[in-house]
Amino acid sequence: MSVIDTQATLHEAHRDNHTHRDVNGGWLRPAVFGAMDGLVSNLALMTGVAGGAVSQHTIIVTGLAGLAAGAFSMAAGEYTSVASQRELVEAELDVERQQLRKHPVDEMEELAELYVSRGVEPALAREVAMQLSRDPKQALEIHAREELGIDPDDLPSPLVAAVSSFGSFALGAILPVLPYLLGATVLWPAVLLALLGLFACGAVVAKVTARSWWFSGVRQLALGGAAAALTFGLGSLFGTAVG
Repeated sequence: MSVIDTQATLHEAHRDNHTHRDVNGGWLRPAVFGAMDGLVSNLALMTGVAGGAVSQHTIIVTGLAGLAAGAFSMAAGEYTSVASQRELVEAELDVERQQLRKHPVDEMEELAELYVSRGVEPALAREVAMQLSRDPKQALEIHAREELGIDPDDLPSPLVAAVSSFGSFALGAILPVLPYLLGATVLWPAVLLALLGLFACGAVVAKVTARSWWFSGVRQLALGGAAAALTFGLGSLFGTAVG
């Protein structure tokens, strides 16, 4: 094999193997964590109520109320949070847009100085900054990324965040209620299904971490189980005290 062929093969291998996990988590992390939140909070709520020796009907109503309250709360909170963040970013983009319009030379020099600080030769840095500043839209995008660390064309949507939070929380919260809706009269099927769901969520989270799937699954199962056990104990204690 020639040197050129060898280099081409190595380049192809490097390109195929040089991949990274999505360190921002994308949609996977918020979806899975939303489901975990729904699972843990509703399981803990239901076990706490069940510890007070209440009726099956009361546990079902509690679980459904916890699902609705938690899902709507998550959606409202996520919408407000993302909307506020987006409004702040848009305000900063307006400031940068005005500066580019009023002081284009100063902004170009600022960009050149930034490249120089990163090791680019001054003459080359100014040439690159000059070329990038010719297109106002591109100049805004470059300044936003370099100074604010954001992409103006990829701002988060408050509506998408709210809907996804509502859906993922509700999906997790329905699991401990499901056995009761299907006719269960005791608590353990709900606990078992919820713990299996927690293990599955933990295993899925391993896709965006360096941990093994079984470690993440067992860790989440243990945390959720501990929360359920503690609230069951408190529910028993409160139920006895009130009774």
